[in-house]
Amino acid sequence: MVAQFRRARKGGISVTFGKAEARVLRHVLAEMLELLGPAEEADADPLAAIVGIGTATSVPEDPALARLFPDGYHDDPEASADFRRYTEPDLRQSKRAALQAALDSMGEPGDRVELSTEQAELWLRALNDTRLVLGERLGVTEDLEALVAGLSEDDPRLGLFWVYDRLTYWQESLVQALMGHLHLG
Repeated sequence: MVAQFRRARKGGISVTFGKAEARVLRHVLAEMLELLGPAEEADADPLAAIVGIGTATSVPEDPALARLFPDGYHDDPEASADFRRYTEPDLRQSKRAALQAALDSMGEPGDRVELSTEQAELWLRALNDTRLVLGERLGVTEDLEALVAGLSEDDPRLGLFWVYDRLTYWQESLVQALMGHLHLG
């Protein structure tokens, strides 16, 4: 049975991950933390650290990181560099915090975990970022089914597409659980 986020009776969100799902999810979330890297070193630019700005001025070379940290201004490189210096450190830290919160609140496989709305929102951010990165790595387009159908049965990427599919499912079930009290008609 596939884990699904659901609205809990007491108002939060609940989920129970099986052993395999928990192992895969822990692995991809930990890899995301590694990809984002540590916070900028204060001694890289002490003045920048004091005033709370970063030192990065260009889009990351890694396409997956570029997906998470795109240019703020495509037509103005100077404005884009300034925007990145002022926003990227906090954005990176926010993404790391969401990933760590998801990891910290997973519980043991088979345990029903109850999340507050705030925790569920952090989970949603962590799942979304992880899905974006994996989608970029796999070259996912709007025609995902055709992409997967074109792979041979022994293609090593098939397992990663399974992970991408699960991340998509969990993200969708979490959005539905968070919006469960709204009835659109």
